[in-house]
Amino acid sequence: MAKLKIIVSATSLFCTRIEWALKLKGLEYELIVEDWDKGKSELLLKSNPVHKKVPVLLDDGVAIAESKVILEYIDEKWKGGDFYPLLPQDPYERAQARFWAQFADDKCAFGTWGACCAEDALEKEKAVQIALESFAYLEKQIEGKKFFAGDKIGYLDLVAGWIPHWLGVMEETGGIKILDAERFPSLHEWAQNFIEIPLIKECVPPRDFLVNFWTALLGNLRSSAPNKP
Repeated sequence: MAKLKIIVSATSLFCTRIEWALKLKGLEYELIVEDWDKGKSELLLKSNPVHKKVPVLLDDGVAIAESKVILEYIDEKWKGGDFYPLLPQDPYERAQARFWAQFADDKCAFGTWGACCAEDALEKEKAVQIALESFAYLEKQIEGKKFFAGDKIGYLDLVAGWIPHWLGVMEETGGIKILDAERFPSLHEWAQNFIEIPLIKECVPPRDFLVNFWTALLGNLRSSAPNKP
């Protein structure tokens, strides 16, 4: 089998989940890291002409885009036998994992991003409150469990896996606080346990690197916002 390739960004919270999935499956892969200083590569534009975003999985001549779609592709293609299952076998549980994965991206990740970007104090406070309400739903999903999937890492754990590492960076650079141990004890415990798993930990970029990137990114966004002098 030809080695799998992933077009990634070194700072994207959506790319690492693909690495985690491939490692859990025991599959070899090659990273193709985009250099944003040089613009988007021809390979990325050719492989994902619709959204022009990372990650993209390249598998023997075909390209699969969008991180959650890639996760399902990996789980469908390499299943059974000794391959590690990502999604549950039960149809209802599988549907629930998909629902909450979409929620985690749409409401928690992008909600936190919105709170980070907000400059007006009232706007930021409102955005943080909305994000907190979203995280409260995730807290309910993890209560009484080691992982979202139960005793082992699953699809939803991978999708929510940005929380233990990237969320702290977003909180620091955006001047917000979301994951409080008293407010979200189960989610906080899950995050601490998840990030210490060797397979998970070895794929995340250095925190200082992310802090520098997000600081510069937020600075650029704010300096280019409308109504700025």
